[in-house]
Amino acid sequence: MALAKEQILAQLRTVNDPELHRDIVTLNMVKNVAYCDGVAAIHIELTTPACPLREQIQHEVEAAVRALGPEVKEVRIEWSAKVAPSPQRETGKSNPLPGVKQIVAVGAGKGGVGKSTIAVNLAVGLARAGAAVGLLDGDIYGPSAPTLLGLHGLELRGGADFITPFEVHGIKAMTIGAMVGADKPLIWRGPMAHAAFRDLAVKTAWGDLDYLVIDLPPGTGDVPLTMAQTLPLAGAVIVCTPQRVARDDARRAVAMFQQLDVAVLGVVENMSYFIGDDGKEYDIFGRGGAEEMARELALPFLGAVPINMDLRANSDAGDPTANFTGAAKLAGALQDMVQKTAAQISVQAQGAGLPTLSVS
Repeated sequence: MALAKEQILAQLRTVNDPELHRDIVTLNMVKNVAYCDGVAAIHIELTTPACPLREQIQHEVEAAVRALGPEVKEVRIEWSAKVAPSPQRETGKSNPLPGVKQIVAVGAGKGGVGKSTIAVNLAVGLARAGAAVGLLDGDIYGPSAPTLLGLHGLELRGGADFITPFEVHGIKAMTIGAMVGADKPLIWRGPMAHAAFRDLAVKTAWGDLDYLVIDLPPGTGDVPLTMAQTLPLAGAVIVCTPQRVARDDARRAVAMFQQLDVAVLGVVENMSYFIGDDGKEYDIFGRGGAEEMARELALPFLGAVPINMDLRANSDAGDPTANFTGAAKLAGALQDMVQKTAAQISVQAQGAGLPTLSVS
């Protein structure tokens, strides 16, 4: 007996997206259903190419369709992914970057926690998953992208009204570091910092992007305020090391974004532990401290990234791609961070909302 499309769709309504907590039919993830000679063919469109739960969704879809009876001999799933625009982009307000679907800031309460390293690897990881990604090095006082991405020696191009971003490691990138000498200090007052950040953001010819990752200066100063006033942010990622002094400052960064009405997507614990030459792990800074902070603030924990000599060497060499193709523990930790962050961006895009904290 041939199954009707409606029967298969009814079964697919029992399958929920694990992050969005709604069924995949209602979420419009099921793009096509066909059945012929015992074969059910289903096209599912994920909300991000970096979806961490694709295997779980596949298992549940296959189980739901096979539950229709023995006449289902095979379930074939075709996958695609489409990043939805953030609700902030769709509000109708003036948007200087209409071609960018999701703008995500990476911030920290203090310097020295590896915020730029996390921002660069987040951008590269999303691109490796198949997304169109840009990275804006908004740390205009201490730009790190030239070193982390190997931009030294590359020529900056553009016209009177636009700047052409660099294209490296599968992403588009722009940094103030490409416009000044490596040994020149950037001594700017607030209005100058405001203008520099805005020009970098809106005059760079980003084109169409799924994600634009912005690496912010540490702290709660002018640039985050300018960013929140200028760009439709989907959310912010907070980077924190495990020790108490870093967590105290990270809490202030969380409160700042919430006061700016920017959703906090979650917390990344960087330098979580050290991996020695022998593979042994050492908890130098008190592993788990940032995860505990995230739990106390009711924020998603986006993963723990270790201190790893390969990460240091690849960063100094300007080759973040090697972080995903080399040491297994490092690659796994970064991939986990990328996937969890992408999942939280999708949650925001679907309007599911995240917990918030009221700080007085």
